[in-house]
Amino acid sequence: MSIRPVHLLGSPVLRERAKEVGGAVDDEVRKLVEDLRETMHAYKGVGLAANQVGATRRVAVVETEGNDLLVLIDPVILEREGEIIEEEGCLSIPDIYGDVKRAANIVVETTSLDGERVRVPASELKSRAIQHEIDHLDGILLLDRLNILTRQFKLRKWKNQRKGETSLLREVPATADEA
Repeated sequence: MSIRPVHLLGSPVLRERAKEVGGAVDDEVRKLVEDLRETMHAYKGVGLAANQVGATRRVAVVETEGNDLLVLIDPVILEREGEIIEEEGCLSIPDIYGDVKRAANIVVETTSLDGERVRVPASELKSRAIQHEIDHLDGILLLDRLNILTRQFKLRKWKNQRKGETSLLREVPATADEA
């Protein structure tokens, strides 16, 4: 288990469609899930997709307040109901937020760590986080969900914030007790 660096906007892996895991959930996938969980907690996120840590597998995790960890392996949204527009952020584009329209309620089918296909209903933040992470697995970013003028403004803001920075990886800063 390890905390991995998160790929930032501009990293080519974020634009790749992740590859299916397929039927077998092996130790490699289980380790990836644990790394995603640890990394998500370290960055204080509510979801994280494998390609955000450089792995092009259709694996993501979501953990919203008051909910257990939801592991998404080869997830497919089967049902969508209602619409809601709320602000979202992304660990791969820190400090950039935007209002995104999403389905208010969904049912997602995913493979569990036991290798069983299960259906999971979700609403509110959990629904939003699942849709956001599946977007990542499809190579779609938060910015792609914004209107063109807002997207251009947010991109300018991102570039201005990163002046002089060339790394496309974000490392978790060491905490005081680790130093």
